[in-house]
Amino acid sequence: MMYKMLVSDLDETLLNDDGTINQKNVDAIKKATAMGFKFVPNTGRSFKSVAALLTKLGLKDVANQYVISYNGGAIVENEDDRLVITRGVDFELAKTIFHAGLINDTVDAHVYTVDTLYIYNISPSDKQYMEERQVPYQIIDEANIDFLQDANIMKVIFESTDEQVRQDIRTAVLAEVEGQVEATFSSGRYIEFNKKGTDKGSASLMLGEKLGIAQTEIIAAGDNNNDLSMIKAVGLGVAVQNAIPTVKEAADVVTERTNNEGAVAEIFEKYVFPDWVEA
Repeated sequence: MMYKMLVSDLDETLLNDDGTINQKNVDAIKKATAMGFKFVPNTGRSFKSVAALLTKLGLKDVANQYVISYNGGAIVENEDDRLVITRGVDFELAKTIFHAGLINDTVDAHVYTVDTLYIYNISPSDKQYMEERQVPYQIIDEANIDFLQDANIMKVIFESTDEQVRQDIRTAVLAEVEGQVEATFSSGRYIEFNKKGTDKGSASLMLGEKLGIAQTEIIAAGDNNNDLSMIKAVGLGVAVQNAIPTVKEAADVVTERTNNEGAVAEIFEKYVFPDWVEA
């Protein structure tokens, strides 16, 4: 099988634990894209927060290369950050999620519009996480998002390093909006809510269809709960060695390397470069 596109999660998959990237990954991605291969970051973040990474990978402002962001809420062509597809959350639904998820005063909330991240009650751990990954954001001073009534909202997420709190947030939100959202966990700190039907897997297949790339020709790499949809949807689902158990169980293969050791480079070495050389 000659694969033509790799959709990859960022945090704890492509990136090291501290938000940097292993040089092996950089070299492999540059080699692959120079051959015409599609490398697509598939992230819960905004596409603007990926700009520095794209520059390092030689993909910033490059035509016919893409980013999937907001857990599948937007597909963006790298050239001029051109929005190809958006699948947002209605304001009233976002507002309900926002208030339902603030179950105590330790929880912080992120509201992503198509071009800006807003954070309410940011925690010290979340602030550090954002800074390490150079993610820009604006602070919301009060638990009120009415000022976003006319904005294109992509998703609402909550941060807590306490797993039980994240589970309680999920329960509280679904009690209000069950059947209207996709709820996923990520990075051992976030519980994320997207509009029903919006996920990394469906977005990967949508982009593949747009580019004339078959489902069987797509590889997906991830480590956490919000990566399950794409790992299950594509031709080859890959869990990195540090992935959570449920992702490893769902994947077709598991890398020998962790995210800190260049796991994505291993995928290229094993499943892409041999066939492209022969081709």
